[in-house]
Amino acid sequence: MTETAVSPLRRRMIEDMTVRNFLEKTRNDYIRHVKAFTAFLGRSPDTAAPEDLRRFQLHLTEIGVQPPSINGAVAALRFFFAVTLDRAEMARHLTFVREPRRVPLVLSPEEVVRLLEAAPGPKYKAALSAAYGAGLRVSEVVSLKVSDIDSKRMLLRIEQGKGRKDRHAMLSPQLLELLRDWWRIARPQVWLFPGQNPVNHLTTRQFTRAVHAAAQQAEIAKRVTPHTLRHSFATHLLEHNIDIRVIQVLLGHAKLDTTALYTRVATNTIRAVMSPLDRLQPLRRRVDEPPA
Repeated sequence: MTETAVSPLRRRMIEDMTVRNFLEKTRNDYIRHVKAFTAFLGRSPDTAAPEDLRRFQLHLTEIGVQPPSINGAVAALRFFFAVTLDRAEMARHLTFVREPRRVPLVLSPEEVVRLLEAAPGPKYKAALSAAYGAGLRVSEVVSLKVSDIDSKRMLLRIEQGKGRKDRHAMLSPQLLELLRDWWRIARPQVWLFPGQNPVNHLTTRQFTRAVHAAAQQAEIAKRVTPHTLRHSFATHLLEHNIDIRVIQVLLGHAKLDTTALYTRVATNTIRAVMSPLDRLQPLRRRVDEPPA
């Protein structure tokens, strides 16, 4: 893939994405996927035929690329051909792969306590508590600003969350105290959780490392990730009989179906439901009842 062959196409694709106000991460991902397709093709991607797209998707499947990554490549190539090259007919030769819906891994309340207590320092204890206490995504935690804390209304302002939507998350009294404790120690000016250079916020990678370190220190055998705290937040609310539509709003889910996934792991809720069998007349014969 030579620079002279790629540069005009790449520039045009970047312009097309910029006009549509794509996030920087999305732009980078799309460029990366088109570069991977070009490397597979061995020539400029604007010369591709439908069969080349079919072979590329088959290649990704054969080398073990997971469905989310394949779907990312499909989205990028669909955009490249339909928008940048104005060859919309090519898009129908790219197929999104159905992703299996897995049951989220959830910590017990006792495990959450151990994890938070094992956090490496007050900054990470406050950050992990925000992820669990407000059900935030890792990107939402690290990009919190000091000005996002609304202690009067007990809300956290989330700017440009998933889907580039602003929303409010809950701010519990205990989380507010933890955030205040951290603020008194570090006096952050802009970012609530600044990185090594205070000009920048904590990176998602640094946050993830802190979660892994805390899980190891707390001797939690489960594979804990930052998203595990968000899963646990939703599941524990459901187990305390909070309406699923309220949880949907708190999580910022666009579709109720996404939130409904937590009903599969809310064991307290499952146990509390009476089976219709138990509402029937007793089926077992009494011991002292003579046979008919």
